[in-house]
Amino acid sequence: MAHAKVMVVDDDREIAELIRDYLEAEQFEVILCGDGRECVRMFRECRPQLLVLDIMLPGLDGMEVCRTIRAESNIPIIMLSAKQSEVDKILGLGLGADDYVVKPFSPGEVVARVKAQLRRYHHLSAPDGRAESLRFGDLDIDPKAYMVRRRGRIVPLTTKEFEVLRFLAQHPNQALSRQQIYDHVWGFHEYGDLNTVTIHVKKIREKIEDDPANPRYIKTVWGIGYRFEGDAP
Repeated sequence: MAHAKVMVVDDDREIAELIRDYLEAEQFEVILCGDGRECVRMFRECRPQLLVLDIMLPGLDGMEVCRTIRAESNIPIIMLSAKQSEVDKILGLGLGADDYVVKPFSPGEVVARVKAQLRRYHHLSAPDGRAESLRFGDLDIDPKAYMVRRRGRIVPLTTKEFEVLRFLAQHPNQALSRQQIYDHVWGFHEYGDLNTVTIHVKKIREKIEDDPANPRYIKTVWGIGYRFEGDAP
């Protein structure tokens, strides 16, 4: 993880520089930005490996920046929020952020979360025996390309939607709790909300099921969580 490139986006220069100093002390390369639109431009130009992104930004707010970048990349995004209610909104919208830190925070906490997200990202990105395509009927899940096709047509899933679906599909016909799904896809952090799993499953069903109210693939296991139904690939 040493020398990984991190972009810190916050219009409060003092906060941004403080985070930069702590990250640089851990051998990270840091790019600072204080504007939402400029962040999108710099992201495409510099290609950082992780984004620390404040919600309140001039030009384009952090939620729109997250939505834009998530459509182009699956790098970890850690969002900075001034209040817990904003975190709840991010979770509800399912924008695809990987972690959330509420101000005020210690710079050391941000560094720890950066390291944790990069470890998780590299682990999930590493080739392993589960990287082969998963096929169930007319559904084709490609872990390497982060792509899902249904009847040959691409299904537009967010990164987090894809990771939830992949995790369920890698354990066909097994009941998985919402906590298991959350821990695998989002990891451990104090602002976790299991309702975000429910929200993501609902959105996945709307995209891959003919009848989301009577799903073929993702079944609800009452009192436990969900089960992906299909023959093991």
